[in-house]
Amino acid sequence: MRAHNTAMAEHTYKAAGVDLDAAQDLKRRIKAIAAPTHGAEVLGGIGAFGSMYQLSGFREPVLVSSTDGVGSKLKLAAMMDRYEAIGEDLVNACVNDVIVCGARPLFFLDYIGVGRLEADIVEVLLEGMARACREVECALIGGETAQMPGLYAEGDLDLVGFAVGVVEKSAILDPSSIREGDALVGIASDGLHTNGYSLVRRILGLDEDSSPLGTTHSQLGQTLGEALLRPHRAYYHAVRPVFSLVKGMAHITGGGLVENVPRVLPEGLAARFDTASWQVPPIFSLLQAMGNVSLDEMYRVFNMGLGMVMVCEPSRSEEVVSLVPDAKIVGEVTPAADDRRVIL
Repeated sequence: MRAHNTAMAEHTYKAAGVDLDAAQDLKRRIKAIAAPTHGAEVLGGIGAFGSMYQLSGFREPVLVSSTDGVGSKLKLAAMMDRYEAIGEDLVNACVNDVIVCGARPLFFLDYIGVGRLEADIVEVLLEGMARACREVECALIGGETAQMPGLYAEGDLDLVGFAVGVVEKSAILDPSSIREGDALVGIASDGLHTNGYSLVRRILGLDEDSSPLGTTHSQLGQTLGEALLRPHRAYYHAVRPVFSLVKGMAHITGGGLVENVPRVLPEGLAARFDTASWQVPPIFSLLQAMGNVSLDEMYRVFNMGLGMVMVCEPSRSEEVVSLVPDAKIVGEVTPAADDRRVIL
């Protein structure tokens, strides 16, 4: 009987698609990127199992948390190989949700899931996060970068953020105090921010051809791709001076004005908008024409030029407008009619 001489193949994590050496190198880079966002409140540094933040200076602190992603805007960034603003998108999408309670952002964490680790891309994403965190005085305190080749396809990338803020209990905004006749004050958006990109991809046929992204349109003054990748605007510094003047705020994200504004209105009340009171950025009318999209659908999907809506007493509306850049009185609170919570 002849003996078998079969050599057993050596299996390694790297051969399975996970590069531990690259991950360790990336961790060293992350420490250098995150460190400038840390103040004395951050105890320890990047790399520990848990991130620690020392909270002080509050009598009755209430923590406010939010989590979000940037959705299929990531697909456009990958098509254009332009990731510079995506990290900013992630931070601002999360932090804007925290501040509508009247909170101050404290710290931010991220999750990045990849099929294969592209350290240079991850570094660009983290640099954007750190830039946005510094802008809103928030610590980039930790996160996770996971290599999972069996879950994510080659080139796939998933990005999620987590923001935590704090507000004195007595200073929490109280939307229950909103009354008929209160003023709606809107703050301009910088474009689509991070919502509606699945519809954009369908309108432009990007799953088959990415060339429309490189087309320059005169009304945009740049290529369509550049306009679509404009970062999600940060509103913290804009609204902080009026926390004591407003009753409620709505961050206009997925669902547009139609779904987000009712979230801060008491039952029985609606928001009546004067759509002629603000300028809708040309990117929206261009997409509407290209996709033959109804106006109702546009307002259900996109922010249509308003990234934040505040509610205040009419007597305070002019003061709020004077204190907040790019703010305008855009409507008023009225009784709900036929179950409609937003009237355009």
